[in-house]
Amino acid sequence: MKLLRVGPPGRERPCVMGPDGRVLDLSALTTDIDGAFLAGGGIERVRSALAEGGLPEAGPYERVGAPVARPGKIVCIGLNYSDHAEETGADIPAEPVVFMKASNTVVGPEDEVLVPRGSVKTDYEVELAVVLGGTARYLSSPREAAGVIAGYAVANDVSEREFQNERGGQWDKGKSCETFNPLGPWLVTPDEVGDPQALGLRLWVNGELRQNGSTKNQIFGVHHVIWYLSQFMVLEPGDVVNTGTPAGVALGMGPEAYLRAGDVVEVEIDGLGRQRQRMEQA
Repeated sequence: MKLLRVGPPGRERPCVMGPDGRVLDLSALTTDIDGAFLAGGGIERVRSALAEGGLPEAGPYERVGAPVARPGKIVCIGLNYSDHAEETGADIPAEPVVFMKASNTVVGPEDEVLVPRGSVKTDYEVELAVVLGGTARYLSSPREAAGVIAGYAVANDVSEREFQNERGGQWDKGKSCETFNPLGPWLVTPDEVGDPQALGLRLWVNGELRQNGSTKNQIFGVHHVIWYLSQFMVLEPGDVVNTGTPAGVALGMGPEAYLRAGDVVEVEIDGLGRQRQRMEQA
C-alpha cells in the first residue's frame, strides 16, 4: 500500500494510491498521516476501506507533499555503505554513526531545495528512509524491529560538507539547513516492499547518473539500525530514520560535483518511487 499527502504546504490531504493507480482521499478516515494515525491502527483502517471500496478520488492537486506529517525527529546513520565509507576515506565503523536532522528540513519530493547562503559544498545523498509505526524502546533484538516499522520512503539527505566537516566538527550544522530532507513521494508499507536489504538506489544530477547502489551493501541493516537506536533513544510513531547512502556523492568526486542553483537532482529507489528537485539559492 502506498500512502501519500497532496496539496499546498501545511494544507496537505491524506491519500492512498488505489489498486488501479487512482489517488483516493482519506480525509473521512483521518486528518493526516502522522504518528497518531500510524500508531492507532490507521494503516489497517485504510486497508479495510480499500477492500470495501467507496473511497472518493482526491481530485485535482498540484503538489505531492512528504508522505508523513512533520516527524518528531529525523535520525540518520552515516557511513553505512561500505563503498561510501571507502570513497570518503573513512574506516568502516564498528557501530552505527548517528546524527540528527531538524524536523523542519522535510519537504515534498518535488519541492525546490535551497543552497544555503555562502555554501560551496552542497551535496546529495539518496537514502532509504524508515518511518516508525510503533514505539522502539530497548528492543531486545533486531528481529523485533519489523514490528515497529510502518513503511519505507525515498529520502534525499542533502548535506553541506563544509558546514559538516570544516566548521567545528558538528555534523548537524551541515545537515539541518532548510529543505535538506526531501521525502516521498509515498510511504510504502513493508508487505509491498519485501526485503529492505535488496533495494536498488539511484541518483542523477542534471541527467548524469551519480549514485547507483543497493541496500545489500549496508554495513548495518535496517532492522539492526532500529534495534541499535532503541538502546540510546526512544523512537516514536512518525519518526523517520535515514539509513545511509551508497557511493557517488560529491564529497568523493571533487569541487565541480557539488550542487549549484539551477541544478536538477533526481532520486529513486526500487518500488518506492522517484523524486525530482531543482536547486535554488537561499
